[in-house]
Amino acid sequence: MMRGPDRPAPSNSRTGWYGMGMMRLVARPAAVPAGRVTLRVVNAGSLTHEVIVLPLPTGRAAGERAVGPDGRVSEAGSLGEASRSCGSGAGGGIVSGAAAWTTVTLRPGRYELLCNLPGHYAAGMHTELDVTR
Repeated sequence: MMRGPDRPAPSNSRTGWYGMGMMRLVARPAAVPAGRVTLRVVNAGSLTHEVIVLPLPTGRAAGERAVGPDGRVSEAGSLGEASRSCGSGAGGGIVSGAAAWTTVTLRPGRYELLCNLPGHYAAGMHTELDVTR
């Protein structure tokens, strides 16, 4: 899901909010069938993270949400989150080396998976999940 000490950062040299290096979030697989979906999140990075599931508006790409002065995006319309180390649902974050999960029901469409801890979204922690019929 995220870069860690044994995973190189993307090749660009941009930095995110608070001067953080680029981060990433990867969905495997990148497409799933509609219905009940369990997202298992493994934090392979060195910082605490979370994953929020948001519908992706038509004509928008992952990473285009407005970031507020607190370094976060709006979670309005969230369908679920994985942010409890070694557990399901909301919590205080997924610590390095831990896993978390959430089960959501998704209709066909495009969704954005993102980390909404301050500065993480702007640093690149977002990806698209496509849900097929």
